[in-house]
Amino acid sequence: MSHKNLNPLKQKHNMKRTILVSALLASGLLVNAQMYKGNDKTVISFFSHTTMEDIAATNNSSTPVLKAETGEFIVQVGNKGFAFKSGLMQEHFNENYMESDKYPYCKFRGKIVEKVDYTKDGVTKITMDGTMDIHGVAKPRKIEGTLTVKGDEITIDSKFNVAMKDHDIKIPEAVGNKFTENMELTVKAVLVKVPPKK
Repeated sequence: MSHKNLNPLKQKHNMKRTILVSALLASGLLVNAQMYKGNDKTVISFFSHTTMEDIAATNNSSTPVLKAETGEFIVQVGNKGFAFKSGLMQEHFNENYMESDKYPYCKFRGKIVEKVDYTKDGVTKITMDGTMDIHGVAKPRKIEGTLTVKGDEITIDSKFNVAMKDHDIKIPEAVGNKFTENMELTVKAVLVKVPPKK
């Protein structure tokens, strides 16, 4: 693939990030608050082990946003942004499982329960209490993880399981042995401080 083909793809991802942050601004989440926004280091991936093969996919096009004063956290992930080693598995994921044309995004919106001092470097164990919306089905979730503050950068690391049945994701019989009923989801959200408006 040539560099000419890569640049438009990167521009497309940047445009999606801008659109998401603009939507959050419109919703009032970013108003009069010290905000942290995800950058290109943010990675969301999932893994499933089956008797046939291991299934893994990675998405680096999401943009999480954190409101420091209240601990509000939101992230939206485009299903079609997950990259698989197998093009056929990627097709199954989008068409048979996630129905990505009908439900293009997975979302989590919640709040960090613990009080965190974002002005001091350090590591804090956290719990995010909120709602996870996958495949058009929203479920309350409490997600544990760690939050690391280093200068103006915040990293949130978390690993947890998602049950397909909780979000009405049906496994077609033809490919049933290629996906388990639970997916291990890994989140590494790297956020940087948004300069205040002048």
